[in-house]
Amino acid sequence: MRLLDKQYTQTPFYGYRKMTACLQQAGYQVNRKRIYRLLHMMGLQAIYPQPQTTVTAKQHKIYPYLLRNLPIVRPNQVWSADITYIPLAQGFMYLVAIIDWFSRYVISWQLSNTLDGWFCVLALQQALHDAQPVIFNTDQGVQFTAHDFTTSLTQAGIQISMDGRGRALDNIFIERLWRSLKYEDIYLKEYETVPDLEAGLQNYFLFYNTQRPHQHLGYRVPADVHFIS
Repeated sequence: MRLLDKQYTQTPFYGYRKMTACLQQAGYQVNRKRIYRLLHMMGLQAIYPQPQTTVTAKQHKIYPYLLRNLPIVRPNQVWSADITYIPLAQGFMYLVAIIDWFSRYVISWQLSNTLDGWFCVLALQQALHDAQPVIFNTDQGVQFTAHDFTTSLTQAGIQISMDGRGRALDNIFIERLWRSLKYEDIYLKEYETVPDLEAGLQNYFLFYNTQRPHQHLGYRVPADVHFIS
């Protein structure tokens, strides 16, 4: 799973067949069935239309994608959330983060050792404490289509937008956040324990929001754009 995560971060357009081939070429005796199962467990999907790997729930309502050709012109116009797999020396965790599309500011985040949706609701409640967006975008994963999550949004008067199936590119800004986080922190430091990981994430997101310049922002930092624009 650690090898798959690194390969996915490098080539997020690879499906499970190419992932299998990469590991086989590196000398690992794996088959497609196992790789598909592990990618499914990790919540990973290639960024082009393909057989769905995000876990969905048929009884949950799916909302349309609202952001196609929509100009993003100010902070708190659009927020999005996503979940990623974080490897530890022994085991792994899941991380959810909520990001503002305009400023790239990471508004909130939470860790969990399972894909139960409670940690996504907790991150949402934390994010909504001081502000709220016009539109909130996610994929169609069961954590984000769950009643507790969508109700928190609709009761606040927030429009819900969801990516098309197999369309991780619809949420590309947070995919770029995961790539930055993993190459600039996770893979370098190889955290051993959950407390170490929590402290490391706290430091990284503070750095990301307040010190790390973004080319898209004219080399300003997200906090300056988010709170000053």
